[in-house]
Amino acid sequence: MDFVDYYKILGVDKNATPEDIKSAYRKLARKHHPDLNPNDKQAHQKFQQINEANEVLSDPEKRKKYDAYGKDWQHAEQFEKARQSQQGSQHSGSGDYFQGGHEGDFSDFFESLFGGGRNSAHSSRVKFRGEDYNAELHLKLSDVYKTHQQTLTVNQKNIRITIPAGVENGQVIKLKGYGGPGVNGGPAGDLFITFVITNNTHFKREGNDLSTTIEIDLYTALLGGEVTIETLNGKVKLTVKPETQNGTKVKLKGKGFPVYKKTDEYGDLYVTYSVKLPTGLTEKQKELFKEISKL
Repeated sequence: MDFVDYYKILGVDKNATPEDIKSAYRKLARKHHPDLNPNDKQAHQKFQQINEANEVLSDPEKRKKYDAYGKDWQHAEQFEKARQSQQGSQHSGSGDYFQGGHEGDFSDFFESLFGGGRNSAHSSRVKFRGEDYNAELHLKLSDVYKTHQQTLTVNQKNIRITIPAGVENGQVIKLKGYGGPGVNGGPAGDLFITFVITNNTHFKREGNDLSTTIEIDLYTALLGGEVTIETLNGKVKLTVKPETQNGTKVKLKGKGFPVYKKTDEYGDLYVTYSVKLPTGLTEKQKELFKEISKL
């Protein structure tokens, strides 16, 4: 893994305050956001680098490790443990490996300690698991009504995944082995994807059930009739019973949202009737209503 200078990416120096880092990140994120550069691959790549740099430098603990270990900061704890275990058998001068900056020297120490360097014949190759990655996938509610495939770009790699119908907002799935690469032949980390789902419909979702409110006119409510409504799976015709009261709720079984990873299973759709009173009545209509009120 090549050294990546996160400070250079954000355009700040190593003594930058958290406020400086936040300000630089916001400015660059706005400039290179994919929504503003839809067909610019370089801007998209730059946006990913900016996010990665901000994720590390905005976190005090991660920043401390990065400043101390450079490109190997993700394995800081393993380094410390390994160094402590080696101190009993190594010369005290081995501490000199930690001097001189983080762009090369510490990686040389890593190689000599765990194999591949000049002392590899006397040291064991310790395998380290790669770092877990976290990503957000923003979708619309209508997108997750059906199973579909989508391509994600993580660390400049395209990953094609199948998104099952019925995933929920905030749900997290794990893609094993799609995280950071392992060290010394260790296994790769995992990729955790959090779904952020925006409701772009007039339905309210509660688990696998949907609900909505539709207007019916006074005459249909009194005398009965038929109304046609839109569902996420096409139009449905409903029969309205005579003398239907305002606020009446009916259930359409199996017309709700698909159940996650269960083929052909759906929740229900609940429809609430809102009776709309007529306006702009003529004198004749008013007289008729007066007659009805006297009966």
